[in-house]
Amino acid sequence: MQNTNKASAISKFLGTYGILVMLLALVLVMTLINGISFLSLSNIQGILTQGSIYGIMALGVTFIIISGGIDLSAGSMVALAAVVSSSFGQLATASNRIFPFLPQLGIWAPLLVALIFGGLLGALNGAMVAKLKLFPWIATLGTFYIARGLAQVITAGKPVTQLIPSYSKIGGKIGILPVPALIFFICVAISWVLLNYTKFGCDTFAIGGNIGAARVTGININKTLITIYAFAGVMYGVAAFVFAGRVLSVNPGAAQNYEMSAISASIIGGTSPMGGKGTIWGVIVGTLILGTIRQGLTLMAVDAYWQQIAEGAIIVIAVIFAMMREKPRN
Repeated sequence: MQNTNKASAISKFLGTYGILVMLLALVLVMTLINGISFLSLSNIQGILTQGSIYGIMALGVTFIIISGGIDLSAGSMVALAAVVSSSFGQLATASNRIFPFLPQLGIWAPLLVALIFGGLLGALNGAMVAKLKLFPWIATLGTFYIARGLAQVITAGKPVTQLIPSYSKIGGKIGILPVPALIFFICVAISWVLLNYTKFGCDTFAIGGNIGAARVTGININKTLITIYAFAGVMYGVAAFVFAGRVLSVNPGAAQNYEMSAISASIIGGTSPMGGKGTIWGVIVGTLILGTIRQGLTLMAVDAYWQQIAEGAIIVIAVIFAMMREKPRN
């Protein structure tokens, strides 16, 4: 009986904190392989900076997955939002201005455009899922191609360059903390409050857990779904703003496969691919796990293709564990 209780306690602990144990184990392994320099401040800053963009995206994706949906258009939406918003942040003297009739604007303009434009694109996805009753993967697959094509059309296939100096501050640091990481943590705080302390968050869980029961209890399914996808779009807009600030030159073909990284961070962090379950702290850990793997393999000079294989394997393992946790016990 005692052994059974002990095994049950261990199982419960791993079910709750298993991803944290995985992160610590990965850090230990990477440190043993790459040396103590892996724990250096500059390396940790690199992990946070690189992970901030798909971490912000993963926050939005998490709300969608919890609601029982999926978003395959996130990377394309980031590219389109980055192209459009950074166009409002070009120098007045830029030779390749996308909108030459605009005066030179402050950094507030591209930020505002990124948030509004991302939210509208997300709401469009939500409307297709809620109003037209399209499967989420069908609706967002269509948006994936539309957004990617629009980014090319708007820029004529050329990068948006010669941005105002304020943009460079986005890729900088405040003290020892990279600005992209600071923005990520602000988004984490907002997402955590929304998911755990608002009716919107409760409705999101309810729709993903049992949409029929959610409808019976009086939840406005259509309105909530559109809001969920719109919120995700706002997160993509923030990610687009940070992306432009980091690279200072936005190519319309940018953010390739970023949607996969965002989905990976969410699922690795414990968000159920079946819907109805997920946590914001799990997204943080999932983002750090991906960042640790990528940084460690990069330091080991492992080919990028093998890095993708490793990431895919981890996603499969994470999904298997999620299914095992949710499998009813006899």
